[in-house]
Amino acid sequence: MAELAAEISEDLFLGGAIKLRQPGKGHRAGSDAVLLAAAAPAEFSGLALDIGAGVGAAGLALAALRPATRFGLVESDPEIARLAAENIELNGFSGRGLVYEADVLSNASLSRAGLTAGSARLVITNPPFLDPARNRLSTDRLRRTAHAMPDSGSYALAAWIAACLNLLDEGGLFVLIHKPEALTEILASVSRQAGAIALMPVQPRAGAPAVRILLRAKKGSGAPLSIAPTLVLHDEMGFQRHAEKIHRGEALIAW
Repeated sequence: MAELAAEISEDLFLGGAIKLRQPGKGHRAGSDAVLLAAAAPAEFSGLALDIGAGVGAAGLALAALRPATRFGLVESDPEIARLAAENIELNGFSGRGLVYEADVLSNASLSRAGLTAGSARLVITNPPFLDPARNRLSTDRLRRTAHAMPDSGSYALAAWIAACLNLLDEGGLFVLIHKPEALTEILASVSRQAGAIALMPVQPRAGAPAVRILLRAKKGSGAPLSIAPTLVLHDEMGFQRHAEKIHRGEALIAW
C-alpha cells in the first residue's frame, strides 16, 4: 500500500453521492460501474455482491441508491481491497457493507473469506474484458489486473460467470456488463443456470455500434430471452438527458 499512497486520489462519483478513493493512475472507475449499478432493481433489498469490485464503485453506487441493501465487495487484490474497505468507511456504509478479499475463481478462497454458495439475492459484475492470449496488456500491474482475465481462453469468462451464479440463491438476480463481442460466450454460460435473460445494448451515440451490453438474468428461471430498448449515452452536446441523470445518481435503468 505504501507504493500506492502517494498516487491515491479522492474523487466525487455518481454526481457527488459517493466519495471514491482510487489509484491516481491505472484503472479508474467510470461509466461501466455507473451503468452496472443503475441496471439493478430499484426496489432491491437483501444482500448484493459486487464481484471483481475494484475499489467498490459499482457496489457503493448500488447501495447509495437503495437504502435497504446490504452489500459485499469481492476483490482479490489486497491493496485494492484495502481501498474498497476505506471507501465503505468514507461513505458511512460500515453498518451495511463488507469487503471480501477473495478470488471468485477459487472456491477455497471464497470459503476462507466467508462466502458460501447461495448466499446472495443479487450479484453484479464487470468482469475483466481482455483475454491475455489475444490482447496486448498494460505494463501497469493494477490496470492489467483490472482489465485482463487471469487465464486465457473462453472458459475463463465461463468460469467467472458460473462462480457468480453459484453465489446466488435460487431466484436471485444476476447483472453483468461486458463488450458485445463476448455475447455468444456469455449467453452460453448464463443459460446453464439462469433464465429470463434480458439484454440491453449500450450505444455511445445514436446510429453507432453498441460498445457495451447489459445483461440481467434470474437464477433457476425458465423464462425466455428478451431484448430491451437500446440505451444511447451521448448526442452532439454531450450526455443525453437520461444518461446524464443516470450518471448523476438521479435515475436508474428501467427494464
